[in-house]
Amino acid sequence: MAHPEFALNDIVEMKKQHPCGENRWKIVRMGMDIRIKCMGCQHSIMMPRKEFEKKMKRVTEKNQD
Repeated sequence: MAHPEFALNDIVEMKKQHPCGENRWKIVRMGMDIRIKCMGCQHSIMMPRKEFEKKMKRVTEKNQD
């Protein structure tokens, strides 16, 4: 199975919504762990890359740079 293509500052949609009701997240840090920030309430979380790839649904907006 191919790994999903995502990069720093991309906006991604997760399978489950955040409690604030938003489903879009911005990738703000990448490495072994990935930090994402909610586009609704600006709350950020960090999770292992493998878990992120499992919970991510799709990339909705690619980074412009």
